Amino acid sequence: MNPVTDPAAFLRGLFDRAVQAADPMRMLAAHLPPRPSGRVVVVGAGKASARMAEAVEAAWGPCEGLVITRHGHARPCQGIEIVEASHPVPDEAGAQATLRMLSLLDGLGQDDFVLALISGGASALLCAPAQGLTLAEKQAVNAALLASGAPIGAMNTVRKHLSRVKGGQLAAAAWPARMLTLMISDVPGDDPGVIGSGPTVGDPSTPADARAVLDRWGIPQSPSLARVLEGGSGVVPPGDPRLSRVENRIIAAPAQSLQAAADLARDLGCAVETLGDSLEGEAREVAADHARLALARQAARRPGDSPLVILSGGELTVTRRGDGLGGPNAEYCLALALALDGAPNLHALACDTDGVDGAADVAGALISPRTLTSIPPAQARLALDRNDAHGFFAALGAQVVTGPTLTNVNDFRVMLIL
Repeated sequence: MNPVTDPAAFLRGLFDRAVQAADPMRMLAAHLPPRPSGRVVVVGAGKASARMAEAVEAAWGPCEGLVITRHGHARPCQGIEIVEASHPVPDEAGAQATLRMLSLLDGLGQDDFVLALISGGASALLCAPAQGLTLAEKQAVNAALLASGAPIGAMNTVRKHLSRVKGGQLAAAAWPARMLTLMISDVPGDDPGVIGSGPTVGDPSTPADARAVLDRWGIPQSPSLARVLEGGSGVVPPGDPRLSRVENRIIAAPAQSLQAAADLARDLGCAVETLGDSLEGEAREVAADHARLALARQAARRPGDSPLVILSGGELTVTRRGDGLGGPNAEYCLALALALDGAPNLHALACDTDGVDGAADVAGALISPRTLTSIPPAQARLALDRNDAHGFFAALGAQVVTGPTLTNVNDFRVMLIL
């Protein structure tokens, strides 16, 4: 007997379980030490940071501090101030809040304790342009990187060297206070130095590395930006004494969420195959690979086989060539639907676990064998060419809209073969 009677609901249930596994209110307290005596300051940034702050105060009570989150992602806190700012391109609200955060850390002593809360989105939300660089120039570089298709590690290399807070500089600002950083990973490989551009993690890269990224991806450099990179940066190298009292700890990561979804699928009677939690690449190209895999798995099935669930995570990218929003999860779904071409008994979902796919307040999309029956394939291909997958799925009524999930462990993709 087939245990999956409603494929769309089944896929959404797996996604919801993955998100729940990374909810700070469910798991952050286990990573907190007893509240230190003396002065405690809580700082942070990211799309999950307000939820993380809420979880801290649920365990420790009211705290002094400030965190910066995306518009719409705020949570009620008793003492920690929550500031909302723009993402994925930084804005004045984020810049002003970051300066206030640095002021909060200024003058701390060795008996003080700083708890830093960092999650995906911090690269844009924690914004202090390097000396000689304007916010407008920083915004332009950020927007160009987002549209270029560059992987997150490359983008964050540039962001670090154009900042006064990333690449270990937030930790240096708190020296000599003791610091514990709790992180929710949204990056392939879970490198703490890449999460939120590593504001509390030392970094070995150089301004020349940042210039190489800009050259590789064809990002224009204004004269002032070029001067900043030629003059060096404040990025803190590993081993710097100002990092000696910092502990960085990842408390949630994509692998844990994929495992939670896999466990649920098995409990419901499905076989599970996991492709990994750190896939990268152009969304439409990965979709074509996954379509070939799904069709091969379907061809090998025998009567009576359990439904097969194929899971993957990571962070795909979109090189914008058209005038659409270009969300990588929606673009993956559209390219997957075109590659599958209505193959029977194949369904899929791709969503960002923070509820925001690219720049759109949409988590992602669902596809089925009927996806291309009401909208002609030629129209679907045109939408893909324009990077307008969000528009395509909106017209079809197949978007997944969650609102802010208050966490962020990156892309969640699942294919279901019945």
